[in-house]
Amino acid sequence: MTRHCFFWIARFPTGMCSTKGISQHVLLFMSVISLSSVSGQVSYSIAEEMAKGSVVGNIAQDLGLDLKRLKSGKARIYTTDSSEYIELNRDRGILVIKERIDREALCAQTTPCALHFQIILENPMELYRVTVEITDMNDNAPTFKNNEKRFEISESAVLGSKFVLDKAMDLDIGTNGLQSYTLKPTDHFVLKLHSQADGSKKVEMVLQKHLDREKEENMSLLLTAMDGGEPLMSGTVYIYITVLDVNDNAPVFTKAVYKSVLPENASKGTLVTSVSASDVDKGSNGEVSYLISNSLDGVSELFHIEKNGDIILVGQVDYETSKYYQIDIEAVDNGGLSDSSKIIVDVTDVNDNSPVINIISQSTSINEDSPVNTVVAMISVDDPDSDKNGEVHCGMNDNIPFAIKTTSNGFYSVVTDSALDRETDSEYNITVTCSDEGVPSLSSTITLTLKITDVNDNAPLFEKSAYEASIVENNSPGLSVFAVKAVDADWKQNARVSYILDDSQINGVAVSSYVSVNAESGVIHAVRSFDYEQIKDFQFRVKAQDGGSPPLMSNVSVKIVIQDQNDNAPQILYPVQTSSSMLAEIVPRSADVGYLVTKVVAVDVDSGQNAWLSYTLLKTTDRALFEVGAQNGEIRTVRQVTDKDAVKQKLTVIVEDNGQPSRSATVNVNVAVADSFPEVLSEFTDFTHDKEYNENLTFYLVLALAVVSFLFVVSLIAILSVKCYRWRRDRMFYKSNGQLPVIPYYPPLYADVGGTGTLQHVYNYEVCRTTDSRKSDLKFSRPSSQSIISLDTSGTLTLRNAQRDKLVMEDPDDQA
Repeated sequence: MTRHCFFWIARFPTGMCSTKGISQHVLLFMSVISLSSVSGQVSYSIAEEMAKGSVVGNIAQDLGLDLKRLKSGKARIYTTDSSEYIELNRDRGILVIKERIDREALCAQTTPCALHFQIILENPMELYRVTVEITDMNDNAPTFKNNEKRFEISESAVLGSKFVLDKAMDLDIGTNGLQSYTLKPTDHFVLKLHSQADGSKKVEMVLQKHLDREKEENMSLLLTAMDGGEPLMSGTVYIYITVLDVNDNAPVFTKAVYKSVLPENASKGTLVTSVSASDVDKGSNGEVSYLISNSLDGVSELFHIEKNGDIILVGQVDYETSKYYQIDIEAVDNGGLSDSSKIIVDVTDVNDNSPVINIISQSTSINEDSPVNTVVAMISVDDPDSDKNGEVHCGMNDNIPFAIKTTSNGFYSVVTDSALDRETDSEYNITVTCSDEGVPSLSSTITLTLKITDVNDNAPLFEKSAYEASIVENNSPGLSVFAVKAVDADWKQNARVSYILDDSQINGVAVSSYVSVNAESGVIHAVRSFDYEQIKDFQFRVKAQDGGSPPLMSNVSVKIVIQDQNDNAPQILYPVQTSSSMLAEIVPRSADVGYLVTKVVAVDVDSGQNAWLSYTLLKTTDRALFEVGAQNGEIRTVRQVTDKDAVKQKLTVIVEDNGQPSRSATVNVNVAVADSFPEVLSEFTDFTHDKEYNENLTFYLVLALAVVSFLFVVSLIAILSVKCYRWRRDRMFYKSNGQLPVIPYYPPLYADVGGTGTLQHVYNYEVCRTTDSRKSDLKFSRPSSQSIISLDTSGTLTLRNAQRDKLVMEDPDDQA
């Protein structure tokens, strides 16, 4: 429910006794209207001509505002024009007079006369409308355009003849305005007033007594105009009358009031209307002339009357300045007789004013997390045109998260109508267009620039969902492996990304012992040197954290693959090389072409092509007798064995991997070509001797005899050893229900390697040694229907029967 409160306060200056002093009192009329919690309206009424600094009213109290709110909200006065007659004292919360207010200069004859302005507060934005009505003081006396007026009146003028007098003009209004006229003396003339439609009075002087030029040729009258103010003020004009002879008929207008309609955009020279007056006198007494009698309202500057009675527009009319004009005209004959009439010109509005847009308050930036309906600007729109031409509608450009709302008549707020996202749009140019409903419609446009302030609402995002990189083993510590990259869509500090290594473990060891990450660049470095044979790959996580408060983060999985390097040479598993004895393979002379002599078994702990092995026969006693398989290492005969072939054959096989550069290993394979064991013994006395002796023949004969004796003793020992071994084996066989004991030997980690040229089958070995293992070594290969002979330096011989034989004996070169 709207509540109205009225307060009357009258203040009179101290020590003023005259009526003029009393007339300068201040009449303060205040009306406070509570409209809403967001906007309100306060009305005051003050007298014009108040002194500077005079109090208009306590605006803080009337609006229910605290003085602290006025200060924190930076309360200020906003007006649509540049004139500021009233200012706000924020410290006291009152409105005071800033400039002298002259009601007549401000509003002329318009009533009521009021100042309209707004009180604007910010943080949050609030608007209050204030109206200050300016009441009139009797500070203007009635005035006449001329100080005197002269008439020439024929003495034959009939009683009742009328003579139009100049009207007085009083800028004041109401009771302070023009109220009455007096004419003195009244011997021949009386004053007659006629009320007109606009509220003014037509002043005529009426002859009530015949004139006699012979008695009184010249007369002097005083016309006084008085207002109704306190004190009463007046203005006078002297009327001088010269009595003439015989012009007893005055001109008469055809109409008492003429009306015309004129559009405000009418050009100069436009015919407004035509008037006409007739005089029944003859000759010069019947000639009528016209004139405009308006004085102070500027009509004579806008309109001109021709001799023929045409009213011509000579200025520019403006509907917004004056909606109609009243032209007082006179028709005067040469005898001085006259008549008066009035022309009322109604000015019609034309849509010639575009809406005027004023920015009351504006925010230059706003947080992207601001709620919907946040006010970013307040504007006022005014169109001085009337009716449809003055009705304004405002809108804004499409596809922006803002809307314009009407807060009160002529005032609008620009608010957010959806969520903001700086990462999508960091700045908006809000174009507000206000159009009236005239035909054609006129419009005005302003553009508001609003920046969106960033809020940390985006976590860093890695460019990939997972990363994988490789590094060659045996790397140097500190080597840069690769870099992870995360991007944050936020701005400045909120978009500054730091990289952190996740606290995890790899095989029970902290990941920081393996790699490190540069916090700024995201480059991952190897902390240690990696060995492919120990670890082939590992995974860890890297976190990306922005610089916002609170910070946001994301993580990504990183896999490091260790690439193999050819850093390991092939290892020979078979035949086994020892320092105390040497292995020999027996090939019967009856062996067919392709006979499998033995197989070189090697492995490479590297991987891929670095572990692909190839076998090459590097050195041999007879190149035409043996060959080695390039992929499988099998040594086979390439032709039939002949009697001319030497009993002892020494083969050197090189095993190479496929790395770059390649690595290799060599192995010596001794082969005995013989059909019987004695033949083997006769040849192996100097099997391993490759040196050329330069002693004389006697020395060789003695040495040969000693070797043969030695071999004989060794053979006996070997036969006894074989007998003993078979006897013990038979006993074990019977004790184990006929099952022979097999002692398997598996090379560690090399049981089966596919597709690399390394060991492809399981090989079993049995070991039997003499009491002096440094001098004898007996090895059994996979079940291959071969027999093996081991001969030590003591001459003791051990023999196992099989389909084929394999001989291991001590290498004299090794003992040397």
